[in-house]
Amino acid sequence: MSAIRTMLRRLFRDSKGATAIEYGLIASLIIIGMMGGLKALGGGAGGMWTKVNSEVQNS
Repeated sequence: MSAIRTMLRRLFRDSKGATAIEYGLIASLIIIGMMGGLKALGGGAGGMWTKVNSEVQNS
């Protein structure tokens, strides 16, 4: 645990480390946005397949 703290302190002191952390935060926000979008689209696609299945069953 102390090795992780030491590494994080080094990253916060180093400007390159700060840039890497900023890029990591930006990437995580993009991923969270993508997950939300996919979840919203996934529900619509599921409903579409349910409709297709019911129409095939009825014909």
